[in-house]
Amino acid sequence: MKASKLLVGSHLKTYTALLLPLLLILVVAISPNSVFPQASAPVSPALLRTMANTDVNPYGANFFLQWEPEQWKVDKTLAMAREAGLGWAKQHFPWEDLELKKGSFWDEKSNRSTWEKYDRILALAQKYNLKVIARLDRPPDWTRKDNSRKEAPPDELKDYADFVEAVVRRYKGKIGYFQLWNEPNIWPEWGSRPIDPEGYVRLLRAGYEAAKRVDPNVFVLSAPLAQTFETSPRAMADLDYLDRMYRAGAKDYFDILFANAYGFSLPYDDPPSPNTLNFQRVLLLRDIMARYGDNGKPVWFNEFGWNAAPIGLPPNALIWGRVTEQQQAEYTVAAIEKARAEWPWAGVFNIWYFRQDGHIPPERADYYFRMVDVGFTPRPLYSAVKARAGRALSVAEPGDYQESNPALVAEGAWETTTDARASAQVFLGGRAPGSNMTISFRGTDISLLARKGPGGGTIYVTVDGREANRLPVDSNGRSHADLYSSTEEWQSRVPVAGGLPFGEHKLRLAISPAGNPEARDSFVAIDGFSVQYIGSVTWLNWAAAGAIALVVLLSTAFLWRTAAKR
Repeated sequence: MKASKLLVGSHLKTYTALLLPLLLILVVAISPNSVFPQASAPVSPALLRTMANTDVNPYGANFFLQWEPEQWKVDKTLAMAREAGLGWAKQHFPWEDLELKKGSFWDEKSNRSTWEKYDRILALAQKYNLKVIARLDRPPDWTRKDNSRKEAPPDELKDYADFVEAVVRRYKGKIGYFQLWNEPNIWPEWGSRPIDPEGYVRLLRAGYEAAKRVDPNVFVLSAPLAQTFETSPRAMADLDYLDRMYRAGAKDYFDILFANAYGFSLPYDDPPSPNTLNFQRVLLLRDIMARYGDNGKPVWFNEFGWNAAPIGLPPNALIWGRVTEQQQAEYTVAAIEKARAEWPWAGVFNIWYFRQDGHIPPERADYYFRMVDVGFTPRPLYSAVKARAGRALSVAEPGDYQESNPALVAEGAWETTTDARASAQVFLGGRAPGSNMTISFRGTDISLLARKGPGGGTIYVTVDGREANRLPVDSNGRSHADLYSSTEEWQSRVPVAGGLPFGEHKLRLAISPAGNPEARDSFVAIDGFSVQYIGSVTWLNWAAAGAIALVVLLSTAFLWRTAAKR
């Protein structure tokens, strides 16, 4: 009897040892993220970037399109920029090229508007879905008595304010970002005058207030400062200059700090130091912002990158240091990825520069910043950016996103609008029927973040060309979302589609011409979107679970049958 009990106990231990792994497999098999998923799921969801103007395509570049006489070259330049995945074009709008006389934007020699060239540049940028950052400086001669330096500020700040107002008015709804001046902490950008941070803040204020009078929704970028240690009548160290700007009240007169971030001869991860000029020097600027309570603003990058001048250039020509072309490509992409991962306040990185028309000769070091040669041959830097930005940024993985995310593409009469009640204080609004958006995403579920209210309009929504399965359909079978509500509801989540096969999908929404009859307007405000991966149990999961359950039952029956016989 004792031997029999021992034998049964031995069998129990054996079968228990066998059953535990089987039960573990069963649990794994029927879990949503089992070994039989519908497709490979992302490791972790993207985190919402809550600061305005940071959930953006970080890839931009500087352009010299105003010097390009042939229109097809402007077109090809911007087409190549878009093919590389760039989302931004920083373009100069020189004051001296536009307002030839006070209040006159007309060239009497050619008998045409001075706006024409810039209208064409902007139209092509819009054609390729590139947002423009407009740099406004270089006054015409009539604004100064001393014209020894073309870069010097005007004698009367009102003249600059009037020019800024004219540009913002001309391009209202088409350009939303304006850089007011450039590198005022060095000669010759402040002319032959002594460097004057307080004087620049007065100019900044004049331009800021003029821009906001025309369009309160535009964003003003401060003048980027040259990276330098020098302190003399002709220059001031960037850290000292920014500190004095804040002491003079600059905080109230810009929305985005624009910074230069050359890497010189150092790698992208070289740590910041007051005695070092490198990419991460921007962290010291950020410290100054925090010191004055201004760390709620983003930082964008005006001129960014590494110079790949050949070894043959003399040392005195290497103003920006030197790296190899391979290092230039690697450092640029790695720096942007590091910043996006570690700096929640970082926005657009404007690489210096995309392409030039031939005005920079190869004997100069700045010739070797280019992404694309004068003859349109791509450099390794272009290829590296295209490999990273061309695809990865255009599809939203699971996570929460602002309406400014590059996976969302808006077409038609949409306007960026600022409001403290919106997510990140900004939303995209429109009321013109047919104005549409597309969102490319990879997941199983998607919802929109919208503002509902008494004036809310209606949008038609499809996913992959089919009606959205989380929305009601109208009498014509079209899925739609009604954004009307008797009370205002900000950041309202609107489920659109769910239970999709995990993979890449495309949502398309369009403003309906017919809204809720109770609505007093047809305004649509899109404030962001959310993508989810919600695993589901497939037939493979259930088949595996069934097979394992059968094994468990048979094994249990055999065990007790054996025990009973003993």
